[in-house]
Order: sequence, then structure tokens, then C-alpha cells
Amino acid sequence: MDYQEILFSLEDGLAVVTLNRPAKMNALTGLTRAEITHAMQRAGKEARAVVLTGSGVSFCSGQDLSDAASQGKLDLERTLRDEYTPMLEAIYNCPVPTIAAVNGPAAGAGANLALAADVVIATESAYFMQAFARIGLMPDAGGTWFMPRQMGMAKAMGAALFADKISARQASDWGMIWEAIPDAEFDAHWRARAAYLASGPTRAFGAIKRAIRDGYGNSLPEQLSEEAHLQGQCGKTRDFMEGVTAFMEKRPAKFEGR
Repeated sequence: MDYQEILFSLEDGLAVVTLNRPAKMNALTGLTRAEITHAMQRAGKEARAVVLTGSGVSFCSGQDLSDAASQGKLDLERTLRDEYTPMLEAIYNCPVPTIAAVNGPAAGAGANLALAADVVIATESAYFMQAFARIGLMPDAGGTWFMPRQMGMAKAMGAALFADKISARQASDWGMIWEAIPDAEFDAHWRARAAYLASGPTRAFGAIKRAIRDGYGNSLPEQLSEEAHLQGQCGKTRDFMEGVTAFMEKRPAKFEGR
């Protein structure tokens, strides 16, 4: 695909997907959603870690209400099912670790786009906002699923009903995101985090993602059984052998992702 509204780069196992509509605060159009879906599926096959970020001063302001497709009789149910669902599933189900590097405001569907990633790292000047109620809607794009799991029912309900801005520092304190980083350090920090994941034990990372997510629906015996199964698979990888060898030789491990 020849991307028009995003940028895609791949280097040293790290794919970076950048929303590239800075004049529109990286608001999402139908084309943007299709390109993100394609890029995430591509990255899952070609990369060992993926970063989703924004260009300019904003991460993503949500749905582009000026998009031609948004005018007239907009079918929100169809749009969510046919365009948002594939995009969010491509991010959430990506087989390698994903980071949302939130470089600025993330509002509406833009906030939930970030929450679909495995790890959210935000600059301290960023904020998250479930702005839907302000235009007579409810949170979508996975917001009603992500928020209660990441910050608890009480905070999720308040965020949805009041549509307040949640600062990156608040979001970190509440468990909504992984960390908030001073603006001056943000770019170097997320790149270092991403490089760590891209050079790590890819199959072990995949097992971590699966086990932690499945734990929400498993009983303890079911989870212990799943841990045993997944750990057995990890124990057969080249990365495990390299990790043990490196530990015994007191040197950094050189993982291959297999």
C-alpha cells in the first residue's frame, strides 16, 4: 500500500507507524484507519516491535468530523464494525509488542487507539479525553473495554460521563498507561524502550501478552495450566538457550526472536 495519511518505517526490527495529518491533529478518516490496519498487519510479519505515534503536536484527536464520509447520514455502527474494529484488532492482536508513544493530546477514538497498544508511554504535556458525551455519544473504539480493565470501574465511569481531560501524569498514577515522561526526554525514552523490545525474546514476549490477557477470564487452575503450556514452548526456543548461556557467561544476551 502507498500510504498517504501515515508514515511507516522499519529499521533494526522496529516498525514505527506515524499518524501524519498534523494540520488536522491526526484525526482519523476512513483512509487513515485502512492504512493503520495495513501497516500494523505488515509490521506484525516484518518487525519484532511496533510503535504507533503521531506527527506534530497531537497524537490523535479522534474521528475527523469534517471527513467527507462523516457528512450526511453517517452510519456509526457500520463505521465501527467495518473500519474501527479491523484497525483495533490489528493493533491488539499484533504478534509482537506494541507501544503507543503518545506525543500529545489523545481524544475520543484517539485515546482508545492508544489504549489498544500493549504499553502506552506519554509525554507529560499530553492528555487523554473520552470526549464522546460532549457530542451526545458514548465511548467507542474499545474504550468501554480498555478503561475498566486498566484504571478500574470508578475511574472509567467518571472519565466517560464527565469527559474530563486526564493528564498523562494522572493516567500513569491511575494505571491507565505505563508511564509519563518529561517532554524533553520523551523521544529518546520511547525509542530506547522500543529498541529494547525489538532486540528481545520475541516469542517470550508473545507468550507474556497471551497469558496476561487470558488471565482475566481464567480461573487460577486454568491460568496455571496455561502458564505451564506457554512456558514449555518458551523453553524450547533458541532465545531461552541463549539467555541461559549469556547468564552463565555473565554477558548480555543476544536474542534472535526465535
